[in-house]
Amino acid sequence: MLDQAAHQAASLLYTALISVGALAAFIGGARTHAYKRRRRAQKRLQQKWGKPRPASSLRVPGRRLAVVSTAAIPWMTGTAVNPTLRAAYMAHCTDLKVILVVPWLARSDQALIFPNQRTFERPAEQEACMREWIKKRTGLSPDFEIVWYPGRYDRTMLGIFPVGDLTEIVEADARADAVILEEPEHLTWFHHGPRWTDRFGHVVGIIHTSYRELSKRNAGLVMAGVSSLLNSWLCAIHCHKVIKLSDAVQSLPREVTCCVHGAAPGFVTAGAGKTHAPEGGGRRFSKGAYCLAKVVWGKGWEELLELLEYQGRIARARGEAPAHVDAFGDGEALASVQGKARAAGLALAFHAKRDHLDPSLADYQVFINASTSDVVATTSVEALAMGKWLICARHACNDWAASFSNALVYRTPNEFVAHLTRALAHEPPPLPEEELRRLGWEAATERCLDAASIGEHEWPTRLSGAQEALLWGTYNTFTGLEPVRLAVCAGANTLHAPETLTAYDPNPNPGGSWLDALRPRLQLSLGSSALRFFWASTGDCTDDWRAERRPIQAAAKRS
Repeated sequence: MLDQAAHQAASLLYTALISVGALAAFIGGARTHAYKRRRRAQKRLQQKWGKPRPASSLRVPGRRLAVVSTAAIPWMTGTAVNPTLRAAYMAHCTDLKVILVVPWLARSDQALIFPNQRTFERPAEQEACMREWIKKRTGLSPDFEIVWYPGRYDRTMLGIFPVGDLTEIVEADARADAVILEEPEHLTWFHHGPRWTDRFGHVVGIIHTSYRELSKRNAGLVMAGVSSLLNSWLCAIHCHKVIKLSDAVQSLPREVTCCVHGAAPGFVTAGAGKTHAPEGGGRRFSKGAYCLAKVVWGKGWEELLELLEYQGRIARARGEAPAHVDAFGDGEALASVQGKARAAGLALAFHAKRDHLDPSLADYQVFINASTSDVVATTSVEALAMGKWLICARHACNDWAASFSNALVYRTPNEFVAHLTRALAHEPPPLPEEELRRLGWEAATERCLDAASIGEHEWPTRLSGAQEALLWGTYNTFTGLEPVRLAVCAGANTLHAPETLTAYDPNPNPGGSWLDALRPRLQLSLGSSALRFFWASTGDCTDDWRAERRPIQAAAKRS
């Protein structure tokens, strides 16, 4: 009920903003050249409304396809890794002319997110690093272009955002006629300029992150409702079609659900090496269970601690030792998670962050992923390809992974304990060839080509087109105002792109966002049973603030 009420409240708020914004747009921009150009474009579209628009496919040879990403290698995040691999395999498996469009960061921002504070002086240096990584990861040397756009890393939102109008860069430098927007809502939160669908004839968005779930966890149900509505609008405004990796994501206009990610050949090769016992006999896997993830609350660490605490109580009641689990990763909440694990007396050992293909991880036979905030967990897909057991929760984000024979899915703490006991006692059977094929990026590319096709009946309708044009005009008006941009974390001096790619400097920031100004800040969280205020002194919101207790934790306590 609270969720529904929050969504209704957010709808009323944004309806009011639309009215104000429409008036502002009429008064402030009706006479501008940009407005007149938009009106001419709208009239051309109106002339076509009476005729069905022909279907469009990415399988047509020779099309120029831009894959636009919010992150770039060597940042080893899923939103950098998967778009890079998608571009590589699109270029390798199809006759498309593929262009990967990625952000270029100032060196101060690079040092914040790249491994070992690595930095690059020029885009050419980072491009060489990216191509070397692709060849090492896939064995391919695909022929595709890399185009850069100026970006900035936001320390509050922990993400990279474009500086200036990205559509202009993609149109001028990539010369694309079809576009895949990796995280379309993320790319357009602060976008001021033409709609992507006005500049390009075939625009497909791929949703990587459940921002609604993250908003709910970090700021309560009201902000979850606002986030849900805003992201739905932005996808409608800028995409002809939206691909959801799983139904863990909110409903979106013109959506289709399909997992278009895969595992790189290195993982399949690692799994093939574990199909037979060693020559001298013995076990194929010599180590037990592990988990690998960025250590931030909201990535499954709270759930994992609760489950392992419950498993430890069950084991001690039976006179057995708790299961030992090795954890690999780093992140803002590392010290907090370690402290919780020590306080609970868990047999959880923390190790430095490692690449999932690191040889030291090959001998583990059980991979645990307790997260329910992912859309699709890349590490789970990789673990399956490596021939391991996967233990994961019954959740929409795991539906695709759960279709494989080595996936052990739990709904309760008791099922988790049973699966962990079984997986540690028995080695996983080798995956069938068909399942290995489905896990690969070649199959993922075929799924993407099918899902990204747009049939005659799938284009925006006349009514939805008019609604989306109104929404865009309103939103575009607000994102063109510097005070508004400063207030909502868009960053100072980010409305227009710098004169040269490397000219943007994020450090001289005279304004800063209101989110930065309110740290430490008072936040509001709406839970199922209580209304709580909490103080986040560092911006690292731990489980201490959560108003809702999870079903798994409640079940564990009852037991």
